[in-house]
Amino acid sequence: MSPPDTTSDSSAGTAGLAVRLSGVSKVYDSGVAALGPMDLAVKRGEFVSLLGPSGCGKSTALRLIAGLASPTSGTVDVNRGAGDARGTHAIGFVFQEPTLMPWADVAGNVRLPLKLAGMQASEADGRVAAALAQVGLAEFAKSYPRELSGGMKMRVSLARALVTDPDILLMDEPFAALDEITRFRLNNDLLALWRDLRKTVIFVTHSVFESVYLSQRVLVMSARPGRIAAEFRIDAPERGEEFRTSAEYAGFCRNVSAALAPAYEGQGA
Repeated sequence: MSPPDTTSDSSAGTAGLAVRLSGVSKVYDSGVAALGPMDLAVKRGEFVSLLGPSGCGKSTALRLIAGLASPTSGTVDVNRGAGDARGTHAIGFVFQEPTLMPWADVAGNVRLPLKLAGMQASEADGRVAAALAQVGLAEFAKSYPRELSGGMKMRVSLARALVTDPDILLMDEPFAALDEITRFRLNNDLLALWRDLRKTVIFVTHSVFESVYLSQRVLVMSARPGRIAAEFRIDAPERGEEFRTSAEYAGFCRNVSAALAPAYEGQGA
C-alpha cells in the first residue's frame, strides 16, 4: 500500500519560508526507518547545511523536499515560487555524481531540463549561455564530458540545476569526491553564486569544515532514523581565507564536531 501523498506546493506553511517539514518520517518497504520524525524550517534565501554520518537520512530529506519520494508520515511544504508551464521557479537538484550524458556537449547537458520542459530553442539558448557564464564555463559550451576535470563536470551539473532559475537549490554532497583545492575553490564559487542569486540552498555534507564555511545555519542530524539533534547559527558575514583560518571558524568547527560525535557513536562507528 502506497503512503499518502503529503507533499504540497503551498507557501511552506508560513510567509517567508521556502521549506517546512512537520513531523516527517520515512520508512522504506524493507522496514528500515530512514528518517524522523523530523521538523525543519528553511527561510527563503537562506543557506542551510544538513550534516551527519552516512545513512542518517540527509539525502532522504532532500529527496522528500524535491518530491522524488513521499514521506511515510508528516507533511512537506515547499514554496516553489510563481512558476510557469516551462518549469521555471522549480527546484534545482545537484547530485553527488554529475551524471552527465557522455554523447552530449556541455551546452547539451545543461539544456536537458529546458528541452524536457518543451522550451523553444531560441529562449533555451540564452538560458544555457547565462547558466554556463554563472559557473565560469562559457568557453566550454562545445566541450564533451570526457574532456573535463572532475571540478568542471560538477560545474556543468550546477549549471544544469540553475538553468531553470530555481527558487530552491538542493545539493547532495556535490563536492565530496573532489580534491581539497578544487573543493575549496568550488565552495567559494558557490558562495559567490548564492550571494548574487539569493537562492535558497539546502546543502548535504559529511564535512564539518565545509558546513561551517558555507552555511548560515548548520543542522546536525542524529544517527538513523535521522532527526535534527543540534543547530548552529554561523554568524560570519564575510567568508574567505581570512575566515577559514580564523579562531572564530575553528571554534565553530569544534562546537559542531562535538555535537556530531554522538551520531557516530550511535552508529557504532
